[in-house]
Amino acid sequence: MNPTIANQSMGLAHYWAQGDAVSHAVAYVLLAMSIVSWYYILAKAWSSWRIRRSAGALEGFWKAPTLADAVAVMKSADSERVYTPLAAQSMEAANLRAQDNSLNAAVDPGELITRTLRQEINRVSSRLENGLTLLASVGSTAPFVGLFGTVWGIYHALIAVSASGTVQIDKVAGPVGEALIMTALGLVVAIPAVLAYNAFTRVNRVTLAELDAFAHDLHAYLTTGSRVGK
Repeated sequence: MNPTIANQSMGLAHYWAQGDAVSHAVAYVLLAMSIVSWYYILAKAWSSWRIRRSAGALEGFWKAPTLADAVAVMKSADSERVYTPLAAQSMEAANLRAQDNSLNAAVDPGELITRTLRQEINRVSSRLENGLTLLASVGSTAPFVGLFGTVWGIYHALIAVSASGTVQIDKVAGPVGEALIMTALGLVVAIPAVLAYNAFTRVNRVTLAELDAFAHDLHAYLTTGSRVGK
């Protein structure tokens, strides 16, 4: 085994053995933060990849002969059901408007379709943001949790040194160095969460921009019979 790794492992074991309930609790909190954040990182990375892969179905949607065929084509490509609900729900809203016995018959067609599209975009936006608050919270608090563990470890190390009655640099440097491990662990937990948060925010911004443009085209098609710019 590499001597450096062996020394680090011995330092961690010694720090754990010398730690009290508070330092152990800090370690468990950091471990829980890491597990939860990595779960969301992997889950959202898989979801984001599937969303971006299905984004090409937007152009294929307009190549279908009928609106029903277009929805069917998109449904087969949109595995995350991000784009399909806009077309399906707006088409349903247009059909409801045509029913004389419906309360929607008294509503302006454009307003009804606009309201439906807005509701679907808000629903998708809420779904895309799921987990981002947790990643942001982990990224902003994990370093301070680790710093608290370091401060607590240094405090107890200094108390132990003062109780021994002799102050020697080797007796202070060892415990203090081991206590600094908690700060490093806090950064190890926080950095992936921050990077993932930024990446997923970027993906969500691009996806929502595409949804907004798609909704604009759908609204124009369902109210005027032609796509915007066509």
